[in-house]
Amino acid sequence: MCGIVGYVGSATPSERPLDVVLEGLRRLEYRGYDSAGVALVVPGEALATAKKAGKLVNLVEEIAAHPLPTATAAIGHTRWATHGGPTDANAHPHVSGRLAVIHNGIVENFAPLKAELLASGVEFLSETDTEVVAHLLAREYDEVKDLTAAMAAVARRLHGTFTLLAVHADVPDTVVGARHDSPLVVGLGDGENFLGSDVAAFIGSTRRALELGQDQVATITPTSVTVTDLEGTPVEAKPYTVDWDTTAAEKGGFRSFMEKEIHDQPKAVADTLLGRMDVSGRLVLDELRIDESVLRAVDKIVVVACGTAAYAGHVAKYAIEHWCRIPVEVELAHEFRYRDPVVNERTLVVAVSQSGETMDTLMAVRHASEQGATTLAIVNTHGSTIPRESDAVLYTHAGPEIAVASTKAFLSQITAAYLLGLYLAQLRGNKFPDEIAATLADLREMPGKIQQVLDRAERVREVARWMADSPAVLFLGRHVGFPVALEGALKLKELAYIHAEGFAAGELKHGPIALIEPGQPVFVIVPSPRGRDSLHSKVVSNIQEIRARGARTLVVAEDGDEAVVPYADEVFRVPQTSTLLAPLLTVVPLQIFASELANAKGLDVDQPRNLAKSVTVE
Repeated sequence: MCGIVGYVGSATPSERPLDVVLEGLRRLEYRGYDSAGVALVVPGEALATAKKAGKLVNLVEEIAAHPLPTATAAIGHTRWATHGGPTDANAHPHVSGRLAVIHNGIVENFAPLKAELLASGVEFLSETDTEVVAHLLAREYDEVKDLTAAMAAVARRLHGTFTLLAVHADVPDTVVGARHDSPLVVGLGDGENFLGSDVAAFIGSTRRALELGQDQVATITPTSVTVTDLEGTPVEAKPYTVDWDTTAAEKGGFRSFMEKEIHDQPKAVADTLLGRMDVSGRLVLDELRIDESVLRAVDKIVVVACGTAAYAGHVAKYAIEHWCRIPVEVELAHEFRYRDPVVNERTLVVAVSQSGETMDTLMAVRHASEQGATTLAIVNTHGSTIPRESDAVLYTHAGPEIAVASTKAFLSQITAAYLLGLYLAQLRGNKFPDEIAATLADLREMPGKIQQVLDRAERVREVARWMADSPAVLFLGRHVGFPVALEGALKLKELAYIHAEGFAAGELKHGPIALIEPGQPVFVIVPSPRGRDSLHSKVVSNIQEIRARGARTLVVAEDGDEAVVPYADEVFRVPQTSTLLAPLLTVVPLQIFASELANAKGLDVDQPRNLAKSVTVE
């Protein structure tokens, strides 16, 4: 949540600082927000600011009506309301004298700090915790006359989560940022430098970046970047190159980023598989810095994640337990550390997060590390906090995911989890080499099969448009189809704002069947009839049961499965594949359905109400 951009450039004032910041905010809109604002540094003058509640277009219109001066540096912010509602006054930046601050996160001890400032005669103009920081920083700067030192001193006093950016009219060639449990990256330019909560903030200008660690302060000028800890000790930040460019973050002719990212999925899965095998066909996961003896000794795996990532973890559970014979638990990250989990040095905790900044998941990783567990991150974003604080990382390579509701990240996370499971099976000798090779060959066929699902999806779209007025939709699945049902329901809730629930099909007669009434739409994810057990016939029986009670049955089944036809109002076909890999195919029609139904209702599928892309506070 919240987008942050900072820029400093030529000593000659120009329009570039404002242009860079507005463009960065536009690229960060996907994170979710309800107000926006900018502050410009004009040499020899007071700061110039503009901020408006609502979408970024409101700010742009405000600036068009009341133009801002040319500048040498700028900071910009999109806010997601926490302390105080989404109003012009509560929007960032917050100004104290000649200093302006923007902030992502929550200052948990703002109340005593505010009381301290009120007692000294400070007047507040907003309801936010951030204004407290602005006044503290201004007071500290007046004492030390050094913006970097002032930032470090104030950051040491704050409790909670924060990324802070500050500018001061006295130093028109400087932007200072600090981070604690909230993302911040540096962009490296030529005669200009950048700060952002995400590399998307400056990807239009540079692909060179620096990772910032926990409790660090970054000071950028047009020609320098310095990084220290909160005590002022210099820190060497790690440089890296962003492996995607601006075109990857554009819609590419699709109506929405969501639609584009659904169609990106064949490439996202292929790229996640790329380079993971040596010339002999053995899995080689170079990012795993964990000693092989530690992985061989693992006797339990715990997947920690939230939302869609948690459902990817549930798919991983089925695959890893089957291939490796290691018990796998899937925990919602926000519950994990509060229930006193049983983990130790023989536990592998796998944290799954698209952004690598999900606060609940980060805190779960830290708790697991404190208990002696080995931690491994599956993330999509290089330079993010979770992989830096984990013992190892397995990157997905989905490219930027702009739409708030996740699609291609989900498939990439599942793919990465499959790779992890097969790697552990290879390392521990649970599977013969030819068995692993056969599964890897099946995985390499999945991008083409996903494309087939996309190519034949027109009927899904037609049904979605026809069902735009549906008040509720149910989803049923068994085995790996159960987490797919959960994800299908989540997508519909996120995008279309209608009641949707996913159930294990075996639970139907234990309560959910009471929801069935004439006309009730029910998606059923049907397992392959080629499986080794009787799940297929049981799910077909479920379809018969709900159809007999008037349900409208929408069946996702593989090619050649004719047993479902007599009981299905609609059949959405997917190519045949092995049971454990089926979620990579069966979830795609559900994604398309949710996106198309939301479009039919005239909703913003890229930025659903009340949601943010990265949940960076607990």
